Amino acid sequence: MIDFIQGLLRLRRGPWEMLATIIIAVGVFMLMQPFVMWAFTYSFITTLIGTVMFIVVSHFPE
Repeated sequence: MIDFIQGLLRLRRGPWEMLATIIIAVGVFMLMQPFVMWAFTYSFITTLIGTVMFIVVSHFPE
């Protein structure tokens, strides 16, 4: 856990890509659930933010 936080603070690719992937997965989950309307409403923007974040952080150093 400490390595993950240090990787985030040092702007390393691995932890930031993992975080972006989790955001994308949360956005897809929000899109597929039928119960909470606000989650469905913000699912596209959440997935879009995760995708753009993944593209940006893929240029970070290893």
